[in-house]
Amino acid sequence: MAGQHGDVGEDVHSYVLVTGANGGLGYAICCRLIDEFILTRSSFHSLRLIITTRDRTKSHDTIARLKDHIFRTRKQHKVHEKTPLVAKIYLQAEQADLCRLQSVQALSRKLLHSLPKLDTIILNAGHGGFTGLDWPLATWTILTNFPHSVTYPTFKTSETATTTAPQVSRVVASDAKEEPPLGDVFCSNIFGHYMLVHAVVPLLSNSSTTPGRIVWISSLEAYESTFSSSDIQGLQSPSAYESSKRLTDILALSSTLPATRPSVQAFLPTPSGHRPPKQYVTHPGICATNILPLHWLLVYVMTAAFYLARWVGSPWHTVSAYTGACAPVWLALSSQEELDAAEEKDGAGKWGSGVNSQGEERVMRTEVQGWGVGGKVGDNISLPSNRRPREVVDLNEKDREGFEVLGRECWQSMERLREQWENLLTADDD
Repeated sequence: MAGQHGDVGEDVHSYVLVTGANGGLGYAICCRLIDEFILTRSSFHSLRLIITTRDRTKSHDTIARLKDHIFRTRKQHKVHEKTPLVAKIYLQAEQADLCRLQSVQALSRKLLHSLPKLDTIILNAGHGGFTGLDWPLATWTILTNFPHSVTYPTFKTSETATTTAPQVSRVVASDAKEEPPLGDVFCSNIFGHYMLVHAVVPLLSNSSTTPGRIVWISSLEAYESTFSSSDIQGLQSPSAYESSKRLTDILALSSTLPATRPSVQAFLPTPSGHRPPKQYVTHPGICATNILPLHWLLVYVMTAAFYLARWVGSPWHTVSAYTGACAPVWLALSSQEELDAAEEKDGAGKWGSGVNSQGEERVMRTEVQGWGVGGKVGDNISLPSNRRPREVVDLNEKDREGFEVLGRECWQSMERLREQWENLLTADDD
């Protein structure tokens, strides 16, 4: 994908923040950002890559590994041999625990005082809350429904009704009678990011050439059946991870619709004369990461199954996190003109990292239940059967209208929740 990227506007200094950068997809996104920036930008450009991890030890380790990666990339491609590479890529480590809202506020305050702008924020951090596998179901579905069963799995087991540790002091909580529950997976995957983005809108709207970009990381497992607008945090859901990813899709894809505009404007309060950030949603395909707790031997079995699925025709089994980072990095580094043209033609899409049977990577649109490929009824975009869940039907007017209503409800709920927690945190500081 490197050769397809243009400049991010005319500004030669790019600022990109990646959450959850110490391993898995987050670390791969950082490596790929570095590689593609080096290969597609002249020596006059610079990238400041801000990474977040949960503690200083992980930050120091991640920075050391990224420096080694920069050195290897420079050596492999023999680029800018007369110009020190350090003048082009700058690394900055910050700490934040997305399940501790005070930690998120501390990070946002630091960023507001230390950065002139943010071109892109990639919201990658999170966790699955998985406890293991339903082995009888896994065995049966893999034997009878392969590779669909390892593309859209339904056999993972998860914790239910797990909440974060208390966010505010006992005094404040007792004044409010009881601190409202905050779902652990919901906070890690969605709400911590939501609070962070709202706080750093001044940075995202401060670019002189292009609007800032908010890149939400979703999943192929964002099943419609796992989500309910009456349980937006997924506290009652046996599939909290999948519920949070469905919510991610809903928020991002409905963010430009008329029904959601009041809530989105409250979420992204852009200063007069500045352009509001744009929101995108993407997913890495199916990667062999450690999000699911498995014995090391089963990790090899899982990886082999993923390669087999790719060889028999699945376009979504990217397997490696680096390949899975293809779509997120494309959204971060492509020219605004390219992204606008893609979404103006076929509508706002969920952009996925995909491969062919030989592992050659590409960015592909992904069908979303209730939204289709681009939110347009009768758009005549028909995806091959191996790129869509079997239960998905072609988009119709009723489902499209229902998605917009659902989007409005979700945005309103998220804004109420944000205001509620901001008030609690402010009272706790006083």
